[in-house]
Amino acid sequence: MFHILIRNAFVVNEGKTVKEDILIENGLISEIAPVINSYPANTQIIEAGGKHLLPGVIDTHVHFREPGLVYKADIYTESKAAVAGGVTSFMDMPNTFPPVLTQDLLEEKYTIASEKSLANYSFYMGTSNDNFDEVIKTNKKNVCGVKIYLGSSTGNMLVDNPASIEKLFKNSNLLIAVHCEEESIIKANAQRIKNEYGDNPPPSIHPVIRNEECCYVSSSHAVELAKKMGTRLHIVHVSTAKETGLFDNSVPLEEKKITAEVCPHHLWFSNKDYAEKGNLIKWNPAIKTEQDKTGLLQALLSNKIDTIATDHAPHTHDEKEQAYFSCPSGGPMVQHSLAVMLELSKLGKLPIERVVEKMCHAPATCFHVQKRGFIRKGYWADLVLVDLDLPWKVEKNNILYKCQWSPLEGETFHSKVTHTFVNGNLVYENGTFSEGVKGQRILFNR
Repeated sequence: MFHILIRNAFVVNEGKTVKEDILIENGLISEIAPVINSYPANTQIIEAGGKHLLPGVIDTHVHFREPGLVYKADIYTESKAAVAGGVTSFMDMPNTFPPVLTQDLLEEKYTIASEKSLANYSFYMGTSNDNFDEVIKTNKKNVCGVKIYLGSSTGNMLVDNPASIEKLFKNSNLLIAVHCEEESIIKANAQRIKNEYGDNPPPSIHPVIRNEECCYVSSSHAVELAKKMGTRLHIVHVSTAKETGLFDNSVPLEEKKITAEVCPHHLWFSNKDYAEKGNLIKWNPAIKTEQDKTGLLQALLSNKIDTIATDHAPHTHDEKEQAYFSCPSGGPMVQHSLAVMLELSKLGKLPIERVVEKMCHAPATCFHVQKRGFIRKGYWADLVLVDLDLPWKVEKNNILYKCQWSPLEGETFHSKVTHTFVNGNLVYENGTFSEGVKGQRILFNR
């Protein structure tokens, strides 16, 4: 048995910030009180000193690249970066190599994570035009969801057969997470740009090729189909203000059948940043206008957008330096997502309680995560201590991603994670890791 007492923390949880003590016993939160004076003799005491204590972030959209693409990233390196950034649980996408299109390949990823991951983990089942029989076997109690790519992706994972899409939407008993970009529009735009610029247009052309229209046409079709079929649909990385009009905020999150996610990079960068950052901020969907950035934040605050997740998708720096049409899309973000959102809070864009709601509570509610995402008695002690007045700069020597770069390099943030607890274990403390205990497979109340 082990016991940890966190004293004198400002606990940010369920819309409130209250100074409280937290007692952890055998990985679970056993007591929450203004002052805890009674605790076992062998209890480890951590003096928070007025720092803010948050639930661990649940990142429902990452690409940790294992198996098959481990020269870019792997489950160990990226989970280490995650916990340093306050992310205690992640849900990883299926476009690895080979793509996760069978139950055997899905379980292989769980085995790897059980041996390597410092954070808690779940993995999406992948889809293609012809693997319905495998998808339908997915266990909704211990798998986060099913992922469908309606825009181009890695491997045999573009689902563009209308009959296959309808069959999946109609018959899946799991949440379906959808990447929405209309492939025919992208191809037409890309050919037009190639004819005009050749093989290496400037990176600022990315939101012209992957434009508002390609996103809206695909998202609106997915929403329409989900309403028709009664699908539990989650649209990932919404990137345009126009798309936010597709989503409802008239009912509580737990009653929604259709939900949406936004990423920190779409809230932080805009098309003005391509001039400086170039391909380093080439993501799919593309980072778009200042108006889109503002509209996405407004939708987040109004609950039309429900969750924040990173779409953490690292590539090597050499890959990102290739000519535009050869350069892969995606970038690393999982170590810095909480820092970005706390900085936006510092700037008055949203209260810290809303940051916690959208990064911790809402992902747990949206995916029916069991005993995580909230600071509650009996829940797993996935917790993060943050100093809101500790400036630091993103530099090469503190970037933990295997790819060793970040589009945020050079940025100064004013809030820093100092301690991260995963299942009650102090995994990260002021730059030092304790790696003896691994994360757990996430379970779901479904």
